[in-house]
Amino acid sequence: MELLAIPTFAINSQGRVLIWNRACERLTGVPAASVLGTDQHWRCFYSMPRPTLADLVLQDRQFDVPQLYDQHVRRSADGAGLTAQNWCDMPRLGLRRYLAADASPIRAGDGTLVAVVETLRDMTDEKQAQLALEQLATRDGLTGLANRRCFDHTLQAEWQRALRQQQSLSLLMVDVDNFKQYNDAYGHLGGDECLQRIASAVASEMRANDLVARYGGEEFAVILPNQALKGAAIVAERIRCRVEQLQLPNMDSHVTVSIGAATALPAPHNEISQLIATADAALYRAKHMGRNRISLTEAWEWAEKKLAQS
Repeated sequence: MELLAIPTFAINSQGRVLIWNRACERLTGVPAASVLGTDQHWRCFYSMPRPTLADLVLQDRQFDVPQLYDQHVRRSADGAGLTAQNWCDMPRLGLRRYLAADASPIRAGDGTLVAVVETLRDMTDEKQAQLALEQLATRDGLTGLANRRCFDHTLQAEWQRALRQQQSLSLLMVDVDNFKQYNDAYGHLGGDECLQRIASAVASEMRANDLVARYGGEEFAVILPNQALKGAAIVAERIRCRVEQLQLPNMDSHVTVSIGAATALPAPHNEISQLIATADAALYRAKHMGRNRISLTEAWEWAEKKLAQS
């Protein structure tokens, strides 16, 4: 094991390091002398205490793997060996690395567990390339916001979560007023810059768990999880004011946005399409009432009125 080109370490039945080969030294920046005989090998990979994959095999804690690792599988036929991948802090090196780990038990003739061996592979470059591809697949090329595909996926996920947790879910539809005239006056390059600045303004008003996406053309959509209609109205008004403050010239005035807001409490008999349609209807009302304003609707109330009318 000492001469293997693959980073490898082994722990005994008490969780103390037996082997820390040279490849593992190079990977972690930690010399073997610092870790042999100790149970502090986790410090080579993480800033906060947490078990390595070898520790989980030793402690028969395979059911904790999903909470600790991004990807994981059971490798051996008896289910004792584990394979997993995760980001590691690598404190000694001062940088994060994405490592693939394999941990396998070593047993005596009577089946007693005497040690666990863990091998490691640095997959940082592959992971970063994968993330870059995912970014291209989910981001709008012009504005850097989430694209329509990402919006659809996220809205579906948030709807299901709101359904499970019985929380409200709000949606804003944001449309740039008189954008055709802006394009005619400043050309498509000017129009692109206008959309980029508006995208930044909208994104600046988001919480960490909100999502703003380019829905299409000059229209943006904002998903507000666990946000009631009153809260959605406050966010919508902040967005409207922020865009107005950009003071982008358009005809005799400045570029503004109209916003339709809708809120629903998801239930088994409701559908996501109803929430989108309600927000769209609210946006149409804002446009019809003179633009540069917000219009609000609660989706389930709207649905009940439609049913009553029918």
